[in-house]
Parts: sequence; C-alpha cells; structure tokens
Amino acid sequence: MKNAVASMSLALTVALCAGSALASKVDPNIPVYQKVDGISGNLNSVGSDTLNNLMTFWGEAFRNKYPNVNIQIEGKGSSTAPPALIGGTAQLGPMSREMKSDEVDKFEAKYGFKPTRIGVALDSLAVYVNKDNPIDTLSFPQLDAIFSKTRKGGHAENIETWGQVGLTGPMANRPISIYGRNSASGTYAYFRKKALFKGDYKDTVKEQPGSASVVMGVAEDPNSIGYSGIGYRTSGVKVLALSKKEGGTAYKATYENVLSGKYPLGRMLYIYVLKQPGKPMDKLTREFLKLVLSKEGQEIVVKDGYLPLPAAVVEKQRAILE
Repeated sequence: MKNAVASMSLALTVALCAGSALASKVDPNIPVYQKVDGISGNLNSVGSDTLNNLMTFWGEAFRNKYPNVNIQIEGKGSSTAPPALIGGTAQLGPMSREMKSDEVDKFEAKYGFKPTRIGVALDSLAVYVNKDNPIDTLSFPQLDAIFSKTRKGGHAENIETWGQVGLTGPMANRPISIYGRNSASGTYAYFRKKALFKGDYKDTVKEQPGSASVVMGVAEDPNSIGYSGIGYRTSGVKVLALSKKEGGTAYKATYENVLSGKYPLGRMLYIYVLKQPGKPMDKLTREFLKLVLSKEGQEIVVKDGYLPLPAAVVEKQRAILE
C-alpha cells in the first residue's frame, strides 16, 4: 500500500487473502473482551479530535465494566498527545497521524525508550461538499489547487471557482469556500502531506477547531468544500470520490477501497502509550486497549462511523500489549 495504512500493509493483505468481509462490519474472528479483576484508578486521554467521540464511547464501555475507573478525555488535536504523554498527564495519546520524529525524540529523551503505537481503527479521510453540489469527483492536483497556495501538485492554475472544476450553470461562477482544521490537528497535517503534496494552505482556508465544525460549515455553506474524518459525515454533506492523478480512476471512501489502498486518503488511527521494553504495560492502560481491540470495541468503531480493523490486524496490535 502507498497510503497511510502502509505500516499495516502486510496484515491487511493477509486479512484480504483470508476473505475478510469487505463491508464495514466487524470481523467475526476478533476476540470477545474478557473482564478481569482488580481494575480501578484514573485513566486520562489527551490528543486527537478525530478520535474524540470514539475515545468517549470506548471510555463509557470500559466504565460499564469497571465502575471504579475514572476516565478523563480531552480532544484538542493530535499534536497535544505527545506533550501529555511526556509530561505524565495522560496514559493514552490518541492521534490521527503518526508521531513526528522530533516528537518521538522528545519522548525518548524523557523516558529512554520510544513510545508504543497501537493501531485502533481505520478512517477514510473524506473530502466533503454541500449535499446539493453536483460535483462527484476531484483529483489530488485539483484539491491542491483549491486548498494550497503553492500548487506542488502541478495543476496549471489556481482554482477559485466551481466552474474551474467542471461545473456549469449557476454554480460555475461561484467562489469556492474552503473549510479545514487548525495546525494542532493531525488531520490538518495528514491532508497537507497527502493532498497538498506537503505544500502550504491558502490564507483563505476557514480553520475550524474541530472535525464536526468543518462538516457543519460545509453543510451550511452551498459553495463550500472541506475535509474531515468519515465518522463526522452528516446528511447535509456529500463525500467525493478521489483520484491521485488528473484523469485517473476516482475511488469512493468505502471500507473495501481503504483496505485495498485504492482510496488515496485511507489511514490508520492510533493510540500512543508508554510501555517500557521488556516490561508489562500498566494494567489499567492494557485492559482499556484490550477492550478497544475486541469485538465490542470494534463494534463501537462501526457505530461511530469509522472502519473496523480486520482480525489479522487486531491480532498484531494485541500482541504489542503484552
């Protein structure tokens, strides 16, 4: 795979070859969570806004099993996770992107070892337009020319109106209204890296503090476009099919296309934790992650509108916990 799920490509390939269901349903081979004794205490999560609802739902399910656990969840952006883990103010650091090398270096400077990364769900990062917009597909070079002032994707001209991407009639001369995330967001960084070819966002992007507010803005603005996790999709927006190249095949943001790597903005969602090599993980943290990587935990992923992990990937991630 050549997208953000590349780090899990072998396990995903195994899952596909094994005939895993390609609908967005939980793999029946994922284990059921087994409750254990002696779980109590405080569990803090700081990080991704994309994962905020998922973390809340997982937290509720965990507390239903362990009423003596107090869970605090804060989701202001992936860039807030590494400092919280380093400062000891959180045991869980949800991130919608991988940690940057300088973030890993700071963690290692504090603890003497690298953070542990656990894949917990899949996301088809979606490009949204208003539900009444007739456009169905865009290419990465077009997205780059809409969102970026540097146009590293090679499109011939800056795109400012809907007519420049093929719309006719009343929409043709309407200026494109652009919505995005702020720089604390892992989604902001991921979209910049992939769709903008590491270029710079236009100054006209309406930066939003959260994923839901991006989708809300697009739903309320008939001339708009924005990007956000698939779990925040509403009836007021439409998800576009995307192609990597001009004139290339455009793929929809489906589970099958994310697993196969055809959808170009498929990605893994992570929780980073502290685990000293050769020693067991903190029991409270480990049991929370076991719930996430269980049948119940992945059913919550589907409930929240994201994409569940195949059993082969779950098995690989669970092995990291031990």
